[in-house]
Amino acid sequence: MAIYVTVWNEYVNEREYVHIGKIYPKGIHMAIAEGILQHEPFAVRTALIDEPEHGLTNEILDRTDVLIWWSHMVNDKVQDEIVERVYERVMNGMGLIVLHSGAYSKIFRKLMGTSCSAKGREADDEERLWVVDPSHPIAEGIGPYIHLKEEEMYGEYFDIPTPDELIFVSWYTGGEVMRSGCTFRRGLGKIFYFAPGHEEHPTYHHPDILKVIANAVKWAATPHGNKPVYGNVESREKSGKGA
Repeated sequence: MAIYVTVWNEYVNEREYVHIGKIYPKGIHMAIAEGILQHEPFAVRTALIDEPEHGLTNEILDRTDVLIWWSHMVNDKVQDEIVERVYERVMNGMGLIVLHSGAYSKIFRKLMGTSCSAKGREADDEERLWVVDPSHPIAEGIGPYIHLKEEEMYGEYFDIPTPDELIFVSWYTGGEVMRSGCTFRRGLGKIFYFAPGHEEHPTYHHPDILKVIANAVKWAATPHGNKPVYGNVESREKSGKGA
């Protein structure tokens, strides 16, 4: 059965800056969409912030098993109505993969309940993403670490709740470390945050990065159980009075 994936991107940097457009001529969203299809036969669509309802209509979200989210320049421009819509879908079982500066997005902060702030530096640091849970399905097919020759540094302290699972820890040439691959569960939804992906580097052309994202899609789309029933309910057992 096909897994339906929507890749959401603001698509601002690639159109405003020539050097970024050369790295991602069709946008980061297309690099991710085409890249994960090299690993799994997903049914993939893309959505952009300047589309009606940011490309995330009720109809599209209802047909989305996993939403991949990349944002940076216009995190604060996403309409609150759309954030609430995505939030409700996650709580009801849609998977969510948040990438890089999407940590500062309204939806991730709402789901985490924290600022999601971290240290940062754009200095072309070398990054090693060490696999600290090699048994996890998101790390399937990945060696002891992923090596990125140049990447933006995101470092601790990273203001997130304690992850349900920690899969990657990054080290940078400046000496910083980062919990760079974390999972969370909210309601019936599964969430994966993955830190690498600065727009000025070809991170989303790296086969291991794309493999991790594809693995995360499969993990986030797996069955989540039945929706809980809340409120007043009748007793399932007969009263023992008078027995």
